Amino acid sequence: MMRSLYAGVSGLQNHQTRMDVIGNNISNVNTYGFKKGRATFQDMISQQLNGAARPTEEVGGVNPKEVGLGMSVATIDTIFTQGNLQTTGNGTDLAIQGNSFFVMKNGDQTYYTRAGVFGTDSNGTLVNPANGMRVQGWMAEDVNGRQIVRTSATPTDLVIPVGQKDPPKATENVKYFCNLNKNTPEIPENPTADQVIEGTWQTEINIYDSYGNAHQVQMNFAKVPGNPNQWSVTVNVDPDNADFTQTRIGFGGTDGMENTYILNFDNTGKLASVTDSAGNQSNPEGEIVLQASYTVADSNAGADGNPYRQTFNLNLGTIGSMENTITQAASKSTTKANFQDGYKLGYLDNFKIDQSGVITGVYSNGSVRTIGQVAMASFTNQGGLEKKGDNTYAESINSGMANVGESSTQGKGKIIAGTLEMSNVDLTEQLTDMIVTQRGFESNAKTIQTGDSLLETVLSLKR
Repeated sequence: MMRSLYAGVSGLQNHQTRMDVIGNNISNVNTYGFKKGRATFQDMISQQLNGAARPTEEVGGVNPKEVGLGMSVATIDTIFTQGNLQTTGNGTDLAIQGNSFFVMKNGDQTYYTRAGVFGTDSNGTLVNPANGMRVQGWMAEDVNGRQIVRTSATPTDLVIPVGQKDPPKATENVKYFCNLNKNTPEIPENPTADQVIEGTWQTEINIYDSYGNAHQVQMNFAKVPGNPNQWSVTVNVDPDNADFTQTRIGFGGTDGMENTYILNFDNTGKLASVTDSAGNQSNPEGEIVLQASYTVADSNAGADGNPYRQTFNLNLGTIGSMENTITQAASKSTTKANFQDGYKLGYLDNFKIDQSGVITGVYSNGSVRTIGQVAMASFTNQGGLEKKGDNTYAESINSGMANVGESSTQGKGKIIAGTLEMSNVDLTEQLTDMIVTQRGFESNAKTIQTGDSLLETVLSLKR
C-alpha cells in the first residue's frame, strides 16, 4: 500500500518538472533563436514478488510478478528544429537556415547561439547589444592589393570600420569594347571643320591619378586615307591641357613615343593588329595592351629631375574576336571605354553580409572591399550542449568539440542577413501537452488520496 503512495509522489514531482519545461517553452515563444525543451519519462525499478518459472513436462512457464515503484524523468531534451524566419530589414540581423551556431566571445569564454540579433558598438565591433558578447569570424588581409579571408586561421573579433578611409587608387587598367562604323568617311586633305567632325569618332573616360584627381582620357578615331581597314587613333589625357600632360602611348615603354597608334582590321571587321607610333606591332594573337603615360600636375619631380609621370594600361581587346574588343562593322559607332580601376578617396558608408557570412564594405567612392567573414560552429551532438542563458550554449563532455568554419560547408547552414530566426515553440503543441500534464498530475494526486483512504480504513479495523 505504501508503494502506491510513493509512486504517486514520484508522479507528482516529475509531472511538475514536465510542467516547468512546458512553462519555459511558452514563456519563450517570442524569443529569437530559442529552442524548445521536451521532458520524457521512464518507469523506476520494480519490486519482484515472484520470479519467473520455466516450463516443465507437466505445466507451462510462469511469468514474474513485479510491482513498479513509480517513475522518473528520463531526459529533458533541447529540440533543435528550424524556427521560422522573420524579415527585419536590419542588415546586422542574421539568421541561420540549417544547422550550426554563431560563435560568441565573452573574454576568454566561448559561447554559441542561434540568435543573430547583432549590432556594432562604439569601436565598430560586431556584438550582441544585449550582453556585449563579440561575434567571432575572420578579418580580411590585404595580399597584393586583394582582400583575402583565411578561414583556416583562429577566429577573432569582427570589426566594421565605419568611416574608415579608402585611399585613392591610381588607374592602372582601361578597357575599350566598342565598334567603329565601317562607313565613316575619310578626312580629306585640307578638310573643313564639318568634315573633321563627320570623319572622327571621339570617346572619353575619366581616370584617376595617385592623388585621386580625375583626368579625362580622350581618344579620337579617324580612318587612314587610302587604307579602308585602318584607323588612326590620337590619345590625349586632359585634352584642354594636352601641352602639359604630354600623353604618350606605345608597346613596352612610352619614352620616345607619340600619342598615336594605328588599328588594323581584317575583312570581317575583326581586329588584326595594332601599330604604335614607333612602328612596334602587336603580337599576332591574344590581347592587345598598350602602355600610356601622362604628366601629373603639382607633383614632386622624379629621381631624374623630370616631372612625375603616371602610366596605365590600355586594353583594346583580343585579336580575331568579336566579343569584348574593338571591331569595325557597318553599324553605328558605339560607346566609350567601359572599365577603369582607379578611384578617389572614399569613406566606408555601408556594409552588407551575404549567405556565406562574408562582410563587404561599400565606400563613398564606389569601391567595394571584403572586410571579413562570420564564423559558424557545428557539433557532433548538438543536443549535448549546455544552456548558459542569454540564448547561448557551451560545449559539454557529450556535445563534442566545436567544428568552426564558414557557412554552407561540412553540414553547416547558410546565413540570411536582415532576418531573424523565431522560436521553434508551437503553442498548440505546448497547450495540448499542458492539458495532458495537468491530467497526469491530478491522477497521481488521486492515487495518493486513494492510498491515504485505504490506510485510514486499515487503521480503523481495531475499533
